[in-house]
Amino acid sequence: MSVLARPPVAALVAKVMQRASVAAERRAAGRGAVPSWHARFPEYPRKVRELTIPSSVTPARATVYLPPNDEPAPPVHVNFHGGGFVMTLTEVDDPLCRLVAAEAGAVVINVDYAVAPQHPFPAPPRQAYDVVRWVAEHGIEQGWDGRRLTVGGQSAGGGLAAAVARQALEAGGPPIALQVLHYPPLDLATDARDKRAAIARPMLRPWMADVFDTAYVPDVRQRADPLVSPAHPSDTADLKGIAPALLITAEYDLLRAEGERYAERLRTAGALVEHHDVAGFDHGYDGKDDAEAREVYLLIARHLREATGGRLT
Repeated sequence: MSVLARPPVAALVAKVMQRASVAAERRAAGRGAVPSWHARFPEYPRKVRELTIPSSVTPARATVYLPPNDEPAPPVHVNFHGGGFVMTLTEVDDPLCRLVAAEAGAVVINVDYAVAPQHPFPAPPRQAYDVVRWVAEHGIEQGWDGRRLTVGGQSAGGGLAAAVARQALEAGGPPIALQVLHYPPLDLATDARDKRAAIARPMLRPWMADVFDTAYVPDVRQRADPLVSPAHPSDTADLKGIAPALLITAEYDLLRAEGERYAERLRTAGALVEHHDVAGFDHGYDGKDDAEAREVYLLIARHLREATGGRLT
């Protein structure tokens, strides 16, 4: 076993990574630099307000992106960022949130959720579900239509979105019109060294899984939990009735195979709207390639609009 897969070591490394990320943000802010994420897709304005959402775990701060039109009670999309369940990377999803708000005509709530090791499993998926349930129940006072609700996320955020949809299925709500799972990790029970990518050196490496997976789920026996690994063969529950899904994988991603397995589970349950594979790209491609990111984000927005009846701006 790698030393990084030992819970105390993984927790320490994760905290060091968190501190380094915060320090870099503070240095940039001190220089008065505009976050690079805000500069992408400048044709989509940044119209936001801040919100704190209560939960049984800890309150979740969120940035609410408003559509540029003045349609009363637009649909609402709850977004969970990536970062291995460890890094707080809400700003990375700023271009996605701006584009989706405009193109889907929806309010987009970008959630700064609880991360490990400070909040290990099951806290993040529980908090994520609490947030989505609150969003569904408080639309009238907040200015969105909680009955036209979608969820989604990138990487770890996609895993949380899948966990939210699973909890909603098991709890009988709230109704979710679409779950968007963008290159999500869906099988933490399988060692990363046993996963295969289509290229020799994919972006995700086993040492990353040692840190992130161990910090998030220190007890290896819990990694087969359906809220963590719905693509693992041990999860055989009937998913009939789960929220319809758009599942996006990347051809070179180490996580592609588990995404394909889960897409097949969703297809069997009658819940797969589309499985879109991004050819020629790896995990996190949308942070580097504007053209491909734009194409996939527009695909996401189109599916959200069709699922909720949102209007084009």
